[in-house]
Amino acid sequence: MRLKSAIWVAAYVRRCNGESVFAVVRRRGAEEAGAIFIKLALLDGTAWLFGPAPQSVYGEDHPTDRAFAAVSRAPQPEADVEARIAREIGFDPDVWVVEIEDRAGRHFLDLAKPF
Repeated sequence: MRLKSAIWVAAYVRRCNGESVFAVVRRRGAEEAGAIFIKLALLDGTAWLFGPAPQSVYGEDHPTDRAFAAVSRAPQPEADVEARIAREIGFDPDVWVVEIEDRAGRHFLDLAKPF
């Protein structure tokens, strides 16, 4: 059974803050199984956006783990990331949005294979 989104987000924010990386829940989604998006602001006007990895990356040995994938190949202007978040919310109002601010780009996510 997969961990509820609300519990995963709370633990993730706590982990980031414990590592001295500012993280905050910007938008609460569905308590049980809302998709989670992570915005990583690099504090230079650009940001990364991470979203749920495609189902094809989950192995049979860990089918309930959460894996994330970068939405783009490189950091994007923050306005573009915000527009993408707005589109995701329009498509699925149950999404969670967590925002991190870290110049070094630390995020502590389990990432799927890059492009």
